[in-house]
Formats: sequence, C-alpha cells, structure tokens
Amino acid sequence: MGSGQVTDWQGKNVTVAGLGVSGVPAAKVLHGLGAKVTVVNDGDDARAREQAAELEALGVTVRLGDGATLPQGTELIVTAPGWKPDKPLFTAAHEAGVPVWGDVELAWRLRELDGRKAAPWLCVTGTNGKTTTTQMLASILKAAGLRTAAVGNIGVSLLDAVLGEEPYDVLAVELSSYQLHWAPSLRAHSAAVLNLAPDHLDWHGSMEAYAKDKGRVYEGNQIACVYNVADKATEDLVREADVEEGCRAVGFTLGAPAPSQLGVVDGILVDRAFVENRQQNAQELAEVSDVDPPAPHNIANALAAAALARAFGVPAKAVRDGLRAFTPDAHRIAHVADVDGVAYIDDSKATNTHAAQASLAAYESIVWIAGGLAKGATFDELVAKSAKRLRAAVLIGADRALIREALARHAPEVPVVDLDRTDTGAMLAAVQEARRLAVEGDTVLLAPACASMDMFVNYNQRGDLFAQAVGELGT
Repeated sequence: MGSGQVTDWQGKNVTVAGLGVSGVPAAKVLHGLGAKVTVVNDGDDARAREQAAELEALGVTVRLGDGATLPQGTELIVTAPGWKPDKPLFTAAHEAGVPVWGDVELAWRLRELDGRKAAPWLCVTGTNGKTTTTQMLASILKAAGLRTAAVGNIGVSLLDAVLGEEPYDVLAVELSSYQLHWAPSLRAHSAAVLNLAPDHLDWHGSMEAYAKDKGRVYEGNQIACVYNVADKATEDLVREADVEEGCRAVGFTLGAPAPSQLGVVDGILVDRAFVENRQQNAQELAEVSDVDPPAPHNIANALAAAALARAFGVPAKAVRDGLRAFTPDAHRIAHVADVDGVAYIDDSKATNTHAAQASLAAYESIVWIAGGLAKGATFDELVAKSAKRLRAAVLIGADRALIREALARHAPEVPVVDLDRTDTGAMLAAVQEARRLAVEGDTVLLAPACASMDMFVNYNQRGDLFAQAVGELGT
C-alpha cells in the first residue's frame, strides 16, 4: 500500500492518528470506502469523546488517550498533520514497514477514485503569506471563469474537494510544512514557496529539515516552480527539486522583473515569464493599487498568485479582476481607523518575527504594539532592521522582555512602554499608551511578532480587542 494507486480499500486495516479537523473526515472517507478503520488519539477530553461517539456510531473503532501504540494488523497510518514524526506510533510503524500518509497524501491518492477526472493542483507554501496568496489565487482563477476553491490548510476540505460530485477545474491548495512532510507522492501542476524563515523548528528539529519539507512542494512540478527572488533559500529549493522535463523556474520580485520573472514597474504588476519573446516583451497584469492592502509583502503575495495563475494559462485581465475582487481575511494588516491623524493597523496575524518584519516595512513612522509568546524566537534582527521606522514601542505579553532587550541593544533611542500585565484588558491600556506616544502622520501598528495564547484565545481575539480599544478612543 506504500506506493502506487490503491484501488481496493475493502477490508484494509487503516489507523487514523488524531481526531480534529483532518482526522474525523479521513476516518469517515476511509470507512465509506470499506476500510477497517481504527482511530487513535492522545487526548480524552469532552470534544474528543464527542467526535469518538460520532465515529463509533458509524462502526469506526476509536481509542482515546492512547496515540502511541500501533494497532494490531495496521497496513497504513493516515495521520493528522500536526503529529510529530518522532512519535512512538511512527517509530513502531517504521519498524513494522507500515507507510504513513497525511490527509493531503490521502486526498492526492484518492483524486482519481472511480475514474473521476482529477483537477490539477496549484500549491502554495512558505513561512508567511500562504493563506492570503492562496485566496488571491482562487479569486484570480474564478475571475477567469474556472470552477475552483481555496483548499488544504484553509477553506474547503481537500478530501471534500477531490471526492465531490461536481469536479473542479483546478484547485488552489495551501500547504503547511507539516502537511508536506506527510505527502511524499504529491506532484503539483505548479507550486510556489513564498519565503523561508525559522518557524516550527521544535516540530521539524532543524531549519534544514523545515526547508526540506517546504521544498517537497516542488517535487514533480509540471509547469512552473515559483520562487521569491528576494529570498535565495526559495530559489535553492527549486534548484534541488526533481521536476518534470520542461518545468520552469519563475521568480517574483518587487523590483523590475528579468526574463522569466514577474515584478513591478512604475506601479504596474508585469509578467515577463508567460509571454512570447520574454527577453523583449512584458505583459501588464494589474496596478499596485489593485492589491488590498498595497503593502510590499502583500504585493509579493499578489505576484506569486499571479505567477501560478499565469502558469495555468489564465489571461492577464483575470489577474487584474481577481485581485480587485479579493478581500483579505481579518487581522492581516487591516486598517481599523484613523484617530487624530494617526492610522491604527491590525496585523494580529503577524505571529512570528518574519511576518512582523514585513508588516513594519510597510510604514514609515510607527508606534509598535508587540509581544506575547515568543515560541523560542529571538528579536535582534527584527529590531535592527526596523529601528529607523519606530517612534515608540508598547510591549505586552509573557515574553515582552525579549523584545525590550532587543530594543535596548538596537534602538536605544526608541521610547518603550512595558505593560506588566497579561490580562485581556492590557490591550486597551496598550492602545491608550500608543495614542499618547503617536503624533499626526504616525501609524499605530499591532504586529506582535509572537503567538497570542498567553493572553488571548487566539490571534483573532487579540485583533478584535485591539479594534475594540481603538473604537473607544473616539468616545
């Protein structure tokens, strides 16, 4: 079962590792195909028991509180993407010669089930910007009249997308490094790695292993491997990939593009990759003002989405129309309000230093609200690169001292307010301090560079409370 197309699932002993958003649908699909499914799960909380009851009513065996032991007779494991490769279950599987797939691998293997016509996959990964780029890509594909969906790590379930009664023309697929680790057979039409920065190293074990898993998205690409000209590590992954004959490396850049690149010239997004005589010609795709918001890192996202769409043969007009129709998700460099000539921007989704750096680069004079759970990150490079843009900083959260110390080393002239509290009311205090420090023309920017769970349910709540606090400034 480890290679080739599985055509007969009847009676196959499959273990699904983990419940949650991927495990439950995988168990249902496999049970429906006739497999003998056992679900193992580390947790035994109320939510897990509820999901277990739902599956057991169908005839699926569920073992709660024991995700370490390989069930007798297992022929295949389908794992939730977040399960670390060093778990004892996978060690036992390796010793027994049992293959391990993720939900993405399962969807890839099932896409031609019962002779159905499989939609090509246009795949997006990277440390930051994946969701926005995938949604932009889907919007462009829809503007071209194609039946598509944003799937994978977001939106429609990949299993639902490949097994639905009405086939898609093409899929815009967001993939995390976890998902790619467990998807060895994936072969995309075209794929993009947006950027690479240290993240999830506790899961992958090293930056090299993290980059290797990201680079899996290029393996077997048919038409284009899209990389970031400003991030050499992404181009290196293209060079290392084993692709189909004729597949091209296509770069995107915020500068003027060279041949085989997309870039920006005089406020225009242009294509010198998917045009005739690309040595001499360029195709206008859209204006920078068509990108919402037109921050540099978001323009880069738009160029990557455009490159994947163009690789699929989408006309230039659809790129422009799709970007104009796209509305970004909340808490992604979202303009909340202007108060007394100061702009308040919510980028609560900037949960790591790489994302925060991109956010800080979008503005000239910033009162920065930052802090939270650092997840092992360091802040010296971020502060050093952003120091000249900072008017002041307001720090919140459990690991704010790490940012304060980096500011003292690299931006000692920047005033810092250190809020020694971790209750949710700290956000109102942070916004009030930021208002005191800001002058007309400044931007108060929530770009925490940290995770939110020390103080908030998630980054959404953190951003909502920021917006609520800004709303109270005018009252």
